[in-house]
Amino acid sequence: MLFDSTLRRELARNFGATLVVILTIVLTMMLIRTIGQAAVGQVAPHDVALLLGYVALGHLSTMLALSLFIAVVATLTRMYRDSEMSIWFASGVSLTRFVRPILRTSWPVLLVIALLAMFVWPWQNQKSAELKERYERRSDLSRVAPGQFQTSSDGTRTFFIERDATDASIGRNVFILATQPESESVTSARSGRVEVVGDDRFLELTRGQRNEQNLKTGEKTLARFETFQQLVGERILSSIDDLPPKARSTFELLTDPTPRHQGELAWRLGLLFGGANLVLLGVGLSASNPRRASNWNLLFALLAFVVYYNMINLTQAWVASGKVGMGAALFGAHGGALVLALALLWWREHRNSRFGRRATAAGASTR
Repeated sequence: MLFDSTLRRELARNFGATLVVILTIVLTMMLIRTIGQAAVGQVAPHDVALLLGYVALGHLSTMLALSLFIAVVATLTRMYRDSEMSIWFASGVSLTRFVRPILRTSWPVLLVIALLAMFVWPWQNQKSAELKERYERRSDLSRVAPGQFQTSSDGTRTFFIERDATDASIGRNVFILATQPESESVTSARSGRVEVVGDDRFLELTRGQRNEQNLKTGEKTLARFETFQQLVGERILSSIDDLPPKARSTFELLTDPTPRHQGELAWRLGLLFGGANLVLLGVGLSASNPRRASNWNLLFALLAFVVYYNMINLTQAWVASGKVGMGAALFGAHGGALVLALALLWWREHRNSRFGRRATAAGASTR
């Protein structure tokens, strides 16, 4: 039918264009963030592109839902603005008649969103954790940026090291300043290397000295050493044994229904339910008056998207904290959104029918 094919073609075209724009913006922001993490030594520089791909896959479900929602609103808003909707309404096509072709175009996207949320999201989180752990557990001095003063996470230690030109696993001219509430120490050595012992990362120093001062009494001590180990970072946690819920598979979340796991499962299911509800909500939000110069539909649609997805994150926090059950959270958030979308659709349909009857009566009286 001409009505279905025209609507689906324009909807697919708008969805593709919107997805390209959103994907470009989000990838640019993620690239800047990932490069910043590599600059401060949180990830390996050569893993930036791979980590960017993992992060993009993780957020692709949200980008698809937003693109689909904007495409529905933009397509129907354009038809209202160009009076195409008035022509379809006059031809006997109701607003609810638009739901079927829109859903026929949207269901492949919703299926992809479900697959991404249920399977790709935990997989990419696990791979990202493995990349970061592998970089944290490296035993060469490329973990410590050469020629730069670096501070530990707790701010109590500052260290400096230079890379050895002949051996990348050895550093030279090592300097460490450690500040404690009651003492301050300066450690220097000719060479050093980073070693991982258990879950801790140490800087093993060779042929140096340590000058320590008691800040209360002013007493100073000087010690020379041939070998000395200094803790240079926080504990390295295993990303295999201590995976967060977002990095665990959906099957693990189902078999171990703890509050945190159910909260994560509610979030993943919320992405699918939210995408479907937003499609129906977009049909009702796109209605506008072509005689008005300004159009706030897209702004209201973006606001509705932000509020809805914040609600999804809020239900995850509620379920994870044990304040509400997963079933009640899903039914309350997404069932309420579905009722709101259907009520808005019914109100728009009832309003269009009423205006159509008035226009018909006015035309009959004129004749």
